Amino acid sequence: MKRRVVVTGLGVVSSIGIGKDEFWRNLIAGKSGISDVELFDTSDYPVHKGGEVKNFDSTKYIPKNRIKDIARASQFAIAAIQMALEGSGIVLESIKNRTGVIIGTTMADIQSLEQIDKYWTGNSEEHVWPINIVKYPGNALSDHPGYFFGFTATNYTIPTACAAGNYSIGYSFDLIRQGKADVMIAGGTDPFSRITFTGFNRLYAMSPEKCQPFDKNRKGMMLGEGAGILILEELELAKKRDAPIYAEILGYGLSCDANHMTAPRYEGIIKVMEKAVKNSGIRKEEVDYISAHGTGTPANDKIECQAINSVFGDLTKKLCISSIKSMLGHTMGAASAIEAIACCLAIKEGIVPPTVNYEIPDSECDIDCVPNKAKKREVVTALNNSFAFGGNNACLVLKKYE
Repeated sequence: MKRRVVVTGLGVVSSIGIGKDEFWRNLIAGKSGISDVELFDTSDYPVHKGGEVKNFDSTKYIPKNRIKDIARASQFAIAAIQMALEGSGIVLESIKNRTGVIIGTTMADIQSLEQIDKYWTGNSEEHVWPINIVKYPGNALSDHPGYFFGFTATNYTIPTACAAGNYSIGYSFDLIRQGKADVMIAGGTDPFSRITFTGFNRLYAMSPEKCQPFDKNRKGMMLGEGAGILILEELELAKKRDAPIYAEILGYGLSCDANHMTAPRYEGIIKVMEKAVKNSGIRKEEVDYISAHGTGTPANDKIECQAINSVFGDLTKKLCISSIKSMLGHTMGAASAIEAIACCLAIKEGIVPPTVNYEIPDSECDIDCVPNKAKKREVVTALNNSFAFGGNNACLVLKKYE
C-alpha cells in the first residue's frame, strides 16, 4: 500500500519553550535555552551549563497520584503527546485501536537508575524503591503513553541514540503507509542526568559556555533535555476530519557507518542523505532547507558540511542549513524529533530558524547556516539530518502538503 502520511499534531517540551507556540516563537527569535544546571551539583565538573528544562509542571499533564510512578523522560513524553493530540483535534476514542506509539531515546529514564545506585550503594538493597526498578527500563517510555492514553496498536521504544527520533518517525511512517496503523504517536524523549553529563564531559565533547555550530572557534556541544512528539496520520483520515496539516512525510533514509563508536564518517552521511532523497522520490533541486545535525563539535560540523556539499554540489549555495542545537543544546534521543517539528513549522510558516552564536566563518563549513537571525523563505521541502553514536544515521524528508 502507498498511503500518504501527514503530520497533524506537534508537542514539544524544551529549554526554550513548552508547547509548539512558545517553542517556535523563541526559536525564530534566536533565544538560547542554555543556563546553569540546577538538577544536580556540577561543582566537580569543568562544565556547568546545559539546556535544562526549568519550568516544567508535570501536574498539568499527569494526575498527582501517578506522577511518582513515572520518571522524568516519560513525563516529558506524556506531556508532549497530550499537547500534540489537543492541537490535532483528534478524538481519542475513535482511533485508539488503530494508533501506535514509537518513542526514540538515548538514555531512557536514566535518573531512575541513578536513584537505584544512590540508595543501594549508600545504604543497602532494602533501601531501593521497587518503583524505580519499574521506571528505568527503556520500554517504559512507550509503555507509559500506551497505558496512559489507551493506545492498543504497535508499541516500541527505539534506542538508536541521537538519531532515534528520526528512526521513530520513519518506522511510524512505514506502518501507516503499509496500512498497519491509521495514526502513530512518534518522536523522542531524553532527560538531563548526572550519568550523561559525566559521560560527555569525559569524552571532552562539551563546550563550557555556548554551542557554536559551524563557527571557526566552536568548542563542542551543550547537553540538553526534552521531548518532541508528532502525530502522524493517514491523509484521507486527516482530510475527513478537517485536521490541521503541518507537512507531509515523503520518506527517509538510514545508514550505518560501521566504523567508529563516536566519530562520524563522511561516507555514511552522504549515503543517508542520498537514500532519503531517492526513497522520497524527489529531486535534489527541490530541497530548500536542511535541519543539520550540527552539534558544534569540530569534527561533526566539518564532516556534515563536506557531505552536504558532496551530495548537493552547486545546489548547496541555495540551501538554508541551520542547527537549532545552538539554542536547545543536544537533546539526544529527542533531538531529531524536535528538529522535525522545527521543519514542520518552517514549512508551515515560511521562516527558517537561525544558528545562533555564530561569530567567525569557517572555510571548512562553507554553507549558509542562517547566522544569528531567522530568515523568511518559502520552504517546500526540508531534510532533517541526524547522526548517532555507533554510526546510526537517519535523514527524514518533509514537504509542504499539496
